[in-house]
Amino acid sequence: MTSDELKQDQDQERDQEIPQQEETSPENGKSETEQTPEGEGQAGSETPEANDESQQDSAAGEDEDIKTRYLRLAADFQNFKRRTEKEKSDIYAYANEKFALDLLDVIDNFERALVHQQECKDEKMKEGMDMIFKQLQGVLEKNKIIEIPALGEAFDPNVHNAVMTEPAGEYESGMISVVLQKGYKLNNKVIRPAMVKVAE
Repeated sequence: MTSDELKQDQDQERDQEIPQQEETSPENGKSETEQTPEGEGQAGSETPEANDESQQDSAAGEDEDIKTRYLRLAADFQNFKRRTEKEKSDIYAYANEKFALDLLDVIDNFERALVHQQECKDEKMKEGMDMIFKQLQGVLEKNKIIEIPALGEAFDPNVHNAVMTEPAGEYESGMISVVLQKGYKLNNKVIRPAMVKVAE
């Protein structure tokens, strides 16, 4: 073997030892074997359509929450308005209750005086007392203060206050036989129950 042939053999062996370089793509600078598989690297990112749907759902939820809170607030306001109107009407209806109770004591004493009216010999005095009493009764009616029926009525614990009982005679058992103190209502509210005796 000549020196030229020996040199050619050595060159061929050296070429075989050098590994083949991977071809790179001029477009992205990566080898064909290193290209990212299709779809990889996109799994964690959302598409614009998905973002829009998520924002729409969030906005719809917020709108629903605001609507619910508005309805609750409106209901609370209506309840407050009704309660305030009732309290106001009650104030107007029963504002005179204390005054009425004080006046009733005066009327009670006036009625007791009328019991002894017959003993008075002055007719003008009798006539004047009758007129004053009728005027007092008119004041009560004008202010919706009404006497509670009692004598001869069935006992009702809601409007009558039984302080004594007595054997049934003229009245049947459970009926009111004597009125010790008249009872009154103000706008259908009992401001003073009638004090009575009840037949056994």
